[in-house]
Amino acid sequence: MTGRFNYLKAALVLFGVIFCLIYPLALVWPSGWKWHEGAPVASQYYMMIVGVYATLGIFLIRAAKNPAANLSLIWFTIWSSVVHAAIMAVQSLENPEHMGHMLGDVPALLLVAVVLGILVRGQESAR
Repeated sequence: MTGRFNYLKAALVLFGVIFCLIYPLALVWPSGWKWHEGAPVASQYYMMIVGVYATLGIFLIRAAKNPAANLSLIWFTIWSSVVHAAIMAVQSLENPEHMGHMLGDVPALLLVAVVLGILVRGQESAR
């Protein structure tokens, strides 16, 4: 139980930090992390996404202190990541110029969902 609990805490911090770094990821790998031409700040939509994910990232880091008290936030992160990845996958397939997302943020979001899902289910079954 303790090992899985520690893995869940570590995953929450890791994914929280990554969510806080969406903007720098767009600078390093634009085709996988942004949907528009030009600098990341050139899109109001993209900056809104950066703000939402940075906020979620901070709350995931805070949730690592007591995951059991933050299960709703963790489950929201899991399911919103699945939905976000599914929508982006469809949009990428419909628009070949955005296929980089099939190698960038789509698998990243599914990884978040799978890892957190496995770890939180293990935590819940241990209780």
